[in-house]
Amino acid sequence: MRVSGNAVWTIMAMVVPLSTHAFVSTHHNKAAFTTRSSSSSSLSMSDDGDSDFDFDVAIIGCGVGGHGAALHSRAQSLKTAVFAGGDVGGTCVNRGCVPSKALLAASGRVRDMQDEAHLADLGIEVAPGAIKYSREGIAAHAKNLASRVRGNLENSLVALGCDVVEGRGVLTGNPHEIKDETTGKVYTAKDIILAPGSIPFVPPGITVDEKTVYTSDGALELQSVPEWVAIIGSGYIGLEFSDVYTALGSEVTFIEAMDKLMPTFDREIAKQAERLLIRDRPIDYRTGVFAAEVTPGIPGEKPVTIKMIDAKTKEHVETLEVDAAMVATGRVPNTAKMGLEESGIETNRGFVNVNEKMQVLSSYAEDATLVPNVYCIGDANGKMMLAHAASAQGISAIENIVGRPHVVDHDAIPAACFTHPEIAMVGPTEEQCIEKAQAEGWTLGKSQGNFRANSKALAEGEGNGIAKVLFNKDTGKVVAVHIIGIHAADLIQECSNAVAAGTTVQELSMMVHTHPTLCEVLDEAFKGAVGMSSH
Repeated sequence: MRVSGNAVWTIMAMVVPLSTHAFVSTHHNKAAFTTRSSSSSSLSMSDDGDSDFDFDVAIIGCGVGGHGAALHSRAQSLKTAVFAGGDVGGTCVNRGCVPSKALLAASGRVRDMQDEAHLADLGIEVAPGAIKYSREGIAAHAKNLASRVRGNLENSLVALGCDVVEGRGVLTGNPHEIKDETTGKVYTAKDIILAPGSIPFVPPGITVDEKTVYTSDGALELQSVPEWVAIIGSGYIGLEFSDVYTALGSEVTFIEAMDKLMPTFDREIAKQAERLLIRDRPIDYRTGVFAAEVTPGIPGEKPVTIKMIDAKTKEHVETLEVDAAMVATGRVPNTAKMGLEESGIETNRGFVNVNEKMQVLSSYAEDATLVPNVYCIGDANGKMMLAHAASAQGISAIENIVGRPHVVDHDAIPAACFTHPEIAMVGPTEEQCIEKAQAEGWTLGKSQGNFRANSKALAEGEGNGIAKVLFNKDTGKVVAVHIIGIHAADLIQECSNAVAAGTTVQELSMMVHTHPTLCEVLDEAFKGAVGMSSH
């Protein structure tokens, strides 16, 4: 491991835990849907809506949030148009969740098959050096998956009779109007949903060429596997890519502005993650420093130069020369130049203020007023920058548009980091729960299940990790759950549902979990919360 000067650092990535909420429509459209052209020159107006408008609902943006809103809008028989901006699927499908999971799946297989000790425990022998991979093949796997999912999304919109406008939609400043930025044509809609998503945030002083210094957008193309890569930021995105790079043979240096790695994570989980995901891998880190200046290099000829300064004193502390640098310092709303100011909407760092019904407010000031018939969902409103949160908000917005008041329970939306092993959570961190309990006057309870006591985990040779349940002792209701361990991202859904439904640990402790399965780790925690023992 090459270490230059002092200890390693990582920069915080903007990440928000989400909770899923079940949406049940009380009215189902039984009429047959007709396929509509996706061409902007032959948009068809819908069924039986208000003839004063071209559409009942127009959605600007076609990521997971916009797509979810569009599907639910058509399910309510609303004339619906989506302004895709040439980006059906948005960040999640094209430059985020979907292709990154493909890279993690492929690199994870490489890691597993190269772990001779682990395989030996299972009675499997692999000749040293027998496992090889194709960088181009792994990159193609990610690209092909994104293309397939993108095609499925667009086909689903057309099949349900949703008009897809290829151009980017912008507000004109006049109520109910949206302009196709490509053709200049103006359309009208009774209600407008803003779903423009977000873009990577690049701090001042960092020059990105998407070859040797790149954001997650460039990293997903896997143009190379650098011998030594610095990852600026130790949030979800940075952690996942450290997993990919180290599995494929890279050394990684994290650069983090905060005093601790993984600053947004529950502290107990972060400590476990440092032990399982960092300490035993070719990873070092610097904390409490900024990457004040990052200069791209030339592959094979000139290194990337990273000048670091102390986060508090702003004094120069170290200069690193690495083969590549990935900028994973969070994301910012993609709301520039979409006509918000002309429509009387004042943003804060690009974020659009909304109320609990996703209705847009004119500003973040106390006297902000409602902007009629305009909604904003997903990353652009900053409530929870996760794809499934955006979808939930889109469905909720449609519910409110059709007159069925609905509010998304963000406290019940789970989040996951797809490292090996995975990390997942729903609700506040333990530190936040302690503050919340003190402020609201209730007693916090804590119970834990362990993967090392789970038969299925042991059978897989994956006994590392815990599941921590935090609950209100006075009511028994689950407040938060944090998991690190094999398939944590799948296990968290049971906990999210419990938070959403207000299920108590007393009720959960008596629910039967399949044996032998990983979910018995949660059964152990639920039973422990009420003084019971799990076999």
